[in-house]
Amino acid sequence: MHFIVVGAGAIGCYVGGRLAASGQRVSLVGRPAILGEIAIHGLTVSDMDGFSAHVPADRLRFAVSVADVDLSGAAVVLLCVKGGATAQAAAEIGAAFGAGTLVISLQNGVDNVQRIRDAAPHLEVVAGMVPYNVVLSSPAKVHRATTGYLQIGASKQSAEVVACCDAAGLPMVVVPDMQSVQWGKLLLNLNNPVNALSDLPLRDELMDRNYRVVLSALQTEALRAMDAAGITPAKVASAPPRLLPKVLRLPDFLFKLVAARMLRIDPSARSSMWDDVQKGRTTEIDDLCGAVVRLAQQHGTAAPANAQLLKMLQTHRAGQRLSGADLRRSLSV
Repeated sequence: MHFIVVGAGAIGCYVGGRLAASGQRVSLVGRPAILGEIAIHGLTVSDMDGFSAHVPADRLRFAVSVADVDLSGAAVVLLCVKGGATAQAAAEIGAAFGAGTLVISLQNGVDNVQRIRDAAPHLEVVAGMVPYNVVLSSPAKVHRATTGYLQIGASKQSAEVVACCDAAGLPMVVVPDMQSVQWGKLLLNLNNPVNALSDLPLRDELMDRNYRVVLSALQTEALRAMDAAGITPAKVASAPPRLLPKVLRLPDFLFKLVAARMLRIDPSARSSMWDDVQKGRTTEIDDLCGAVVRLAQQHGTAAPANAQLLKMLQTHRAGQRLSGADLRRSLSV
């Protein structure tokens, strides 16, 4: 099977690197700066459980656009671009691939599958969910910093994809209701903007109760909007979705005990949104807080903290830092 990773950033390089290390055929489509380094040095993939492998450059194929990929053989596209780039990427994939080609959206947010279908209705598109944080420590080195297993929707090729991923050390399951999974993951991803504003590693940020109270408020608004929409979020973290806001508000010493699994994070790990801010790139804030605000508006509820954070991230720049107490005051939570 030929896996074509479109959007070879941290997640794309990790998943593609693990697949290539296990002997699968992998093509990486991404920025020249990243692909150029990998073409010179190869790709090193590692994880917090002790796995490490180096994939020589000649085991990978590189392209700066989908149109440049060698399309021979049965292909599965793993779409890993940020939400704002989905429509364009989907149009390019649609132009290059024939009807029924499987595209798996390994993206944050809840709107990307529909965006892909709108741009390329002849493709078979399923949602996927990546539960873990991946650190791109250099263009040629990626490290999984948290735990979890991949989840994807059902398709004719799902069983074969799962077998390939399991063999590569990428545990994966097929889930009938990916909408619930995506909204469950979105609850956790609401920490991404909090982490970006904190300018701290994830573990340090989560050990500050003020930041956790902010995250709790964002999640509470999201859960209220989901209730109004009739959406039941799946359990993605160690705690059930409706307990998460309460756990986050616990005093530090209790949170450390109750949420030990949540805190099993590589000390260097930060959110991908923090990385985007540092590099001056457009963030995924509209796919996270923006999605909550839109759902709330559609179903007659309010999400003022998410709306305010959406505005703050749109003007936030590298080097700026908000303390947890200041962020709470800004959002009135």
